[in-house]
Amino acid sequence: MATLISVASGKGGVGKSVVSVNLALALAKAGRRVILADLDVGGADAHIMVGQLNPTVTLTDFLNKRVERLEDVAVPVAFHSNLRLLAGTGETLATANMAHARKKRLMKQFRELSADIVVIDIGAGTSYHALDFFLLGDIHLAVATPEPTSVLDLYRFIKLAAIRRVLACFLARSPLSEALSNRDFSSVEEVMKVAGATDTEGRAVAAAALQSFRPGLVINRSSSRSQVNVLYLRKILHEYVGGDLTHVGEIPEDPAVSLAVRSFLPVIEAAPTSPAGKSLLAISSVVAHLVGAHISKQIEQTKQTEAKAITVCLSNLTFSKDPPAAITAQPDRPPPALEPQQPASAAVIQKAGGLVA
Repeated sequence: MATLISVASGKGGVGKSVVSVNLALALAKAGRRVILADLDVGGADAHIMVGQLNPTVTLTDFLNKRVERLEDVAVPVAFHSNLRLLAGTGETLATANMAHARKKRLMKQFRELSADIVVIDIGAGTSYHALDFFLLGDIHLAVATPEPTSVLDLYRFIKLAAIRRVLACFLARSPLSEALSNRDFSSVEEVMKVAGATDTEGRAVAAAALQSFRPGLVINRSSSRSQVNVLYLRKILHEYVGGDLTHVGEIPEDPAVSLAVRSFLPVIEAAPTSPAGKSLLAISSVVAHLVGAHISKQIEQTKQTEAKAITVCLSNLTFSKDPPAAITAQPDRPPPALEPQQPASAAVIQKAGGLVA
């Protein structure tokens, strides 16, 4: 099963697609089979950055069932054999406002893609589509620039993603709880208080899900003049949301990025020794480590599940009666048959400026 890496941002124009495209190519260059999936619904542009100006097949073909399998939408990228592109939807009202049933079908098939890693470029903002696609990932990356508005939007995005993640834990246990699904919650603690009041076990499950929710932060277009106070951002996220951040890295302001985009190439392909190219390669190394840690955790969880199943199986073994004592066969008749055995029997940021030095 592929490891899904979701890349999102609180607002547009922060370089999220640049990060996604270059990360996908860097992981492919490292020997992984990678699919770059553009889920910026209604505003896809990742295909342009890899030189495919007019994709022959897109997500629209899958959503409209002209293509049955999502796997068949992923097409090779010319400059690397390990990388394939899953081009995004066209700019139509139908695709930009995807129906819930279509979204569920799409999300389900992501788990069936034939790849080691799928990098998912998600549309900016805090729509349900953006939040759900972000939470689909095994590893979550959030991109922001040092501007106060970008950091504030990032905080809001992570807060709403955390609320939706916790709420999903309760809804999965009580799918008929219409009151929960229709209520507009403003904080994680409010979800815990309302839903946890009648579901104590669900509260523990939701708390564990929140604790494991630790998005990676990528700062783009950083400079010596303006830097994000990452420690302060982590502090307010922990205090008001209950989650935390992993600082993955920073990409400096670099004209090589714009030149690469105009050449329809990722910057690590067009200018790998540029400051931005080097930073993106360093970020990909950190992400590769996160992928390795995720796979190791999955393997350990699988082993524990199997060991638990074996223990339960052995503890439930029963027989109809004690096995009979050994009997010496007589030469003139066969030995008596044994009786058959029975089979053996889951706050609010006060000022955005405080985050920026």
